[in-house]
Amino acid sequence: MKVCVFGAGAIGGHVAARLVRGGAEVSVVARGANLAAIREHGLTVVARDATFTARPAASADPAELGPQDAVVVTVKGHQLGGVAEGIAPLLRPDTPVAFVMNGIPWWYFDRHGGALDGTALPALDRGGAVRRAVGVERTVGGVVYSACTITAPGRIEVENERSRVVLGGLDGQVGEPVRALSAALEAGGMGCPIVPDIRREVWAKLVSNLSNGPLCLLSRQGLAATLVDPAIREAARAGLAEGVAIARGLGIELDVDPAARVEASRSTVHKPSILQDMEAGKAIEIEAMLLQPLALARMAGVPTPVLDLVVGLARKAAEATGQYVPAA
Repeated sequence: MKVCVFGAGAIGGHVAARLVRGGAEVSVVARGANLAAIREHGLTVVARDATFTARPAASADPAELGPQDAVVVTVKGHQLGGVAEGIAPLLRPDTPVAFVMNGIPWWYFDRHGGALDGTALPALDRGGAVRRAVGVERTVGGVVYSACTITAPGRIEVENERSRVVLGGLDGQVGEPVRALSAALEAGGMGCPIVPDIRREVWAKLVSNLSNGPLCLLSRQGLAATLVDPAIREAARAGLAEGVAIARGLGIELDVDPAARVEASRSTVHKPSILQDMEAGKAIEIEAMLLQPLALARMAGVPTPVLDLVVGLARKAAEATGQYVPAA
């Protein structure tokens, strides 16, 4: 099958390389030094299970890549406007688009089935640009577990023992192209289950990002170093508990023990992507990962005093460096 990965950063590059390894015909939308390196040398993945080089087609212009059987979007939330502008040449009428991203997705309440069904989240999709360009009917939700770092253009190092992408339809249903995408990732060595409730999977990961990300951004250290301090561990535990409470307020029960999850994180040397972006001087993914979850907490009437504090401080830190600029 023909698959385009839109956004070949650490996660997108890893997904693209696994798809190549799994036998798919793969292209990537990339830019800058990473694009040049992929064109010249391919994508090299250094992981626990294998070290290999894949050679997908690569371009900064989606029109050069043509219509696809599936598209996987792996950009940061603040880059979705560029996806809306450029994705059209990749789409046939039946091409599914899997948004494999962190945080609350722009489609969260679409095909939700509850009282808030169809509620738009304009902070995540400015002017409804993605909704118009892609359409809810072809959208697939995705969550990724892969602790990746770009150590040089075209080179990705992976900390996880085994990475995985979780896919799911907004209404719990997916078609054959999504199943073929899953099979290609599995064949390439990346787990890819298809689940009936993708929103639960969003929250299962988000509660950790929401708690740990701001703390690491403020400490300027990875998880293991940040969580050495007992007071910070307690803040992380309390933040996780608040995240679980937000999910419950939205009708999602999570089997998460905050204390156990914090303890498990103490052995993780990896720096969260939000800190990697801070150190690289890039724009920081504040809206989808941090601010929108708290907006949903207000919607659900769930108090979040610890998250309000740490997210507020992280936001101020990003504003101070110009790496987060609030929308007008």
